[in-house]
Amino acid sequence: MKILKKIFKVFLALILLLVLALLIVVVVDNNNTSYLKVNNNPTAKNNSYIIKNVNIIPMHIDTVLTNKMVYVKEGVIQQIADHIEVENIEVFDGQQKYLSPGLIDMHVHVWDKYELGLYLSNGVTSVRNVWGMPMHLRFKELINNDEILAPNFYTTGPKLTGPEFIGDDNLNLISPEQAKENIKRYKEKGYDFIKTYYGLPEDIFDAVLEQTQASDMDIVAHPSQKVLYSYHFNPQIKSIEHAEDIVQQPLEYTLDTVKLKAVISNFSNHKNTHFCPTLTVYNNIYQMIIDDQILSSEGLAYMNPLLKEVDSKAQFDRWQNTKLRDENIKTTIKNQHDFHLKIIKELNDAGGVIICGTDAGIGVTLPGFSLHKELAFYKEAGLSNYEVLKTATINASKTHKIMNNLGSIEVGKTANFILTKDNPLSDLSTLQKPSFVFIRGRKLDREQLNNFNQKAINRSNLIATGLRYAENLLFEM
Repeated sequence: MKILKKIFKVFLALILLLVLALLIVVVVDNNNTSYLKVNNNPTAKNNSYIIKNVNIIPMHIDTVLTNKMVYVKEGVIQQIADHIEVENIEVFDGQQKYLSPGLIDMHVHVWDKYELGLYLSNGVTSVRNVWGMPMHLRFKELINNDEILAPNFYTTGPKLTGPEFIGDDNLNLISPEQAKENIKRYKEKGYDFIKTYYGLPEDIFDAVLEQTQASDMDIVAHPSQKVLYSYHFNPQIKSIEHAEDIVQQPLEYTLDTVKLKAVISNFSNHKNTHFCPTLTVYNNIYQMIIDDQILSSEGLAYMNPLLKEVDSKAQFDRWQNTKLRDENIKTTIKNQHDFHLKIIKELNDAGGVIICGTDAGIGVTLPGFSLHKELAFYKEAGLSNYEVLKTATINASKTHKIMNNLGSIEVGKTANFILTKDNPLSDLSTLQKPSFVFIRGRKLDREQLNNFNQKAINRSNLIATGLRYAENLLFEM
């Protein structure tokens, strides 16, 4: 009996040591991202000031307002005029640079706080996270309480799938009743939207539509192959994701321009349902096929280490193996990507509403940096610079009511800005390295933004990320 007690005590001690070690890992990781705290950035503490000598790209109209002043009070735009006088306030000289709304990425997967700094460094001042976990609710709380410098953060709950689509990254629903109960639970927990995913059958999908309306929650839809694509044009569904799913579902894996017309017509007739193409993540399949060294590339140093080790490697191996079996795969993927550009052009010309999303945080799609690649694809498709910018500003802000205070430079809107040397309506590339980023009125200069990049390179938070993912599996799914 005494031996058993000793064994039990040793076992208990080992468990306690393991728990303590894991807690230390999380604490250290949190401490390593303390550079994002507002209190640790003295130059960002002030969110009330006047900006003078600035050219404004408002984005709710296609124009440039030259040599203006902007009055920001506690992170909100109060006045835009030729001349503004306010006593006892800081005046920031815009030096005749160009002030445009902060960019919005409407389809991301955030894995740690380091990525929040990477988004800001790239001028992305708002993100819609579409794979919700408990850690994201904590991120939201920190951001909403103005404790850390990070993009405005909105998140779906966990992905809702049907009973046949098994995986630890989604919630399998087996009945309409279960769907309704989980939507109520996610609403109570504080998730902003519901994400529907692959494999939802019609009866469960109908329950999701019914309960999201009752719970006042918008749906972000990764199309389900268990219903018609046209089924997704429902008032509760505010955006449909992924250009490749148009090819896979209504076009039945063909690059059929005739069938495409019906899809385009649906989008143009349902302007409250926006389209989020995520061209970058699909194009990155092509990049993995043609670049055998992509996993060791400089850019991948910004990827979360757990995702790089698991998802990036798995996707790379998949497409490298596919290349060995199918000598035409490179041409097939490139042709479909080019067809995606055609979809963008025709949808835009028909009056459909496009919102910029990248699927960053998956495969080799980098947080922050990938948004500029996505915008460049829209430009390549044939959109004007103004039309391209709308996808990541005013169009995105109109997708959900809770985002209506973003996306343009108007009185009453949140002071999320990017200040660039050149006019992005003439040169989109100027957005890649903004001189300043303003997040809820707090100014970040290029030196601070570069520091955010440096902090994220080759970070060693693999175990901390794994623990947060385990938390999701244990308590959310």
